[in-house]
Amino acid sequence: MSSKTVRPPRVPSRPDVRPSIRARHVIVAVVAAVAIAGPVGYLLGSPDASQVAIADMREAEKKRDVQQIGELTSTARVTAGELNGVLSKLAEVLPRDGEPGARSAEPAEVDGWRNVLRQAVERHAETPSGTTATNVARAGFRGAVDAMAVAVDTYAAGRGLPADLRQPFLELAARQRSAAVATWSVAATQLDQISVDAGNGHQHVYLTSAPGEGGMSADSVPEGTHG
Repeated sequence: MSSKTVRPPRVPSRPDVRPSIRARHVIVAVVAAVAIAGPVGYLLGSPDASQVAIADMREAEKKRDVQQIGELTSTARVTAGELNGVLSKLAEVLPRDGEPGARSAEPAEVDGWRNVLRQAVERHAETPSGTTATNVARAGFRGAVDAMAVAVDTYAAGRGLPADLRQPFLELAARQRSAAVATWSVAATQLDQISVDAGNGHQHVYLTSAPGEGGMSADSVPEGTHG
């Protein structure tokens, strides 16, 4: 009978439960992210912080708007003074109520008007971003000077034509002039209102040399009056 060698029972080895170096790094990163995200998330999501940020933004916008309104008022005053001079002369050469103009402008005079309007168009071409109300006023003044420039160009194109061809050009120029005056008056009314809202009081930059053109005129409240 052969004898067999008896081997002791094999005890299974215990798995190595220690995390690997990479796993330890991942754990540390996750713990650090959680620790940082907590305070940051609170600060960003804090009602007080968001309200302060919104209030600061609104205050900055208000200051910018007040500055833009003041600058637009000054620009419009310069242009209104120049346009009043041109309008007083256009009243002499353009037809009105079916009657022809009292005279015909000289070429040098027309060139002077066109130069004034060219400068006005350039002055009002800038369009910085502002509040909606301020942008409306700015666009109105820009549209008015553009229309006035077209009116002068139309007059210049027609003044040298024979009489039977000239009249339609002069009548068209008169209509364009009236549209420009009306557009300016709307912009001036808008500027008056936003000036009051901005704390600058009433500011009147209406055209004064175009009576009866259908445009709005200044109210009776003295300039600078608040409310």
